[in-house]
Amino acid sequence: MQTVKLNNGVQMPIEGYGVFQVSPEETERCVSDALKVGYRSIDTAAAYGNEEAVGNAIKNSGIPREELFITTKLWVQDQGYENTKKAFETSLKNLGLDYLDLYLIHQPFGDYYGSWRAMEELYKEGKIKAIGLSNFEPARLVDLILNNEVVPAVNQVEVHPFLPQDEAKAVMEEYGVHMEAWGPLSEGGNNIFDNEVLKTIAEKHQKSVAQVILRWHIDRGVIIIPKSVREERMQENLDIFNFSLDQNDMDKIATLDLGKSNIIDHNSVETVKMVNTLKIHD
Repeated sequence: MQTVKLNNGVQMPIEGYGVFQVSPEETERCVSDALKVGYRSIDTAAAYGNEEAVGNAIKNSGIPREELFITTKLWVQDQGYENTKKAFETSLKNLGLDYLDLYLIHQPFGDYYGSWRAMEELYKEGKIKAIGLSNFEPARLVDLILNNEVVPAVNQVEVHPFLPQDEAKAVMEEYGVHMEAWGPLSEGGNNIFDNEVLKTIAEKHQKSVAQVILRWHIDRGVIIIPKSVREERMQENLDIFNFSLDQNDMDKIATLDLGKSNIIDHNSVETVKMVNTLKIHD
């Protein structure tokens, strides 16, 4: 598996397996299948409710811990210095691990400054190999960087051909933050798999549309975590390292940019209300 070097020297697989919206009942089987077909990076979150199932799959896989890269995320309800320390230990226990490879602040709401201070300490103690963010817009990202000691290693944001996030990517690169795409296939929105531009490129390379999209991310140096509950799709999503897109392909895909999210608007009042009121525990 191809890796990227994060700003602290840690090597992270450029492609991982995500378990967003995978039910706890299905997660253990799905992660086991993903590990079996070759994934070594698994992305979960406290808010997904499936950390324990991920941990079970890891334990039963027989794969040495040092060969795996495990990410989870801190939910808004647990923002703040003390709460973050507790939430981290809960996630670690759920996963059955003694350290995390990557810990992310899931949303840019609540006392994320207090959370970052706690995460900096956990990082310095060696309990986390790298710390980062999720869903941070460029201005919030830069503000956090300028007012803290540790620069985030990763910022996981919505990225796909309809929202390539070129400006955000440039800001991340300026500060040494690696872009990671959630929803790399646009969660199937806007009929992406039937898009004529992408279908034409897929035919040219004798690949599926999904493979072309994932390769587009790789050619941009973006970390991806596609999700599927079907083993054959997991394998297909991994089979993207034997071809590359040319500049003509990249230019055509650039025309698909809609300039806005087709999934969620983190700048809307309704999103802020929804995220802040979603409780994942008592």
